[in-house]
Amino acid sequence: MGEYPRYVTPGFKPFDPVELARRTEEIVTRYRGGRCERKYTDFYATGVYGGIATGYTAGCCLRCVFCWVGWSRDFPEKFGEFYSPERAFEKLSMAAHKAGVHKLRISGAEPTLGKDHLLALLELVEGSEFDMFILETNGILFGVDRDYVKELSEFKKPHVRVSLKAGTPEAFTRKTGAKPESFDLPFNAIQNLLDYGVSFHVASMSADPRIMTPDERAALIERLASINRRLALALEEEVIDPYDTTLTRLKLAGLELEWPLKRVY
Repeated sequence: MGEYPRYVTPGFKPFDPVELARRTEEIVTRYRGGRCERKYTDFYATGVYGGIATGYTAGCCLRCVFCWVGWSRDFPEKFGEFYSPERAFEKLSMAAHKAGVHKLRISGAEPTLGKDHLLALLELVEGSEFDMFILETNGILFGVDRDYVKELSEFKKPHVRVSLKAGTPEAFTRKTGAKPESFDLPFNAIQNLLDYGVSFHVASMSADPRIMTPDERAALIERLASINRRLALALEEEVIDPYDTTLTRLKLAGLELEWPLKRVY
């Protein structure tokens, strides 16, 4: 693949997100004592999902221009600390108990990197007092590895949030840096989740006309509806939040947006 991609810039060379996932896993995971340790940057509770304790991971396999995650996405070798599944569960539990919440979440960057770590963590969650485990993902690895979804389906507590980035292959490359042929992978993930009966919903950055045109939004919804109409009707549509990292990534990509947002669909 050549140089490790950090962010999208004008004239960038599109990358294979599956290969980038493997390269990133070499940075953000390691094996100690037969256990897969994973890099996290923080653990704390937030008010989303009605209150939830969250572990924030380092490293991702996409380079979305509107990403809000800290620089651990782009420079995973410089940020975060390694946690065993047991230690990560302990930190999540501590954050949940401190805030008085009963749900756990892995978010930030791409939580599905480090399959062995995630599945071992889910085993601990499954036998715990917590009600639900939210897993937020771009869907790349669930789209390319059907067995990963099959193993996930053996647990009862996870609920997956699949975040779609674009409505066409060309827009997918422009916004994420990934090769256009990888556009199908998140939709494959959705089909895999359906096939194995995993609880999930779909989100997209489609309520922001500055980043997604009406035609592209229509294409995304049509593609999703071709898989499952109910999912399209229940689509969670987002707008860009002006985090410092988001603004910097947009600028690096050559995009200057007007703030605040003046119109949503």
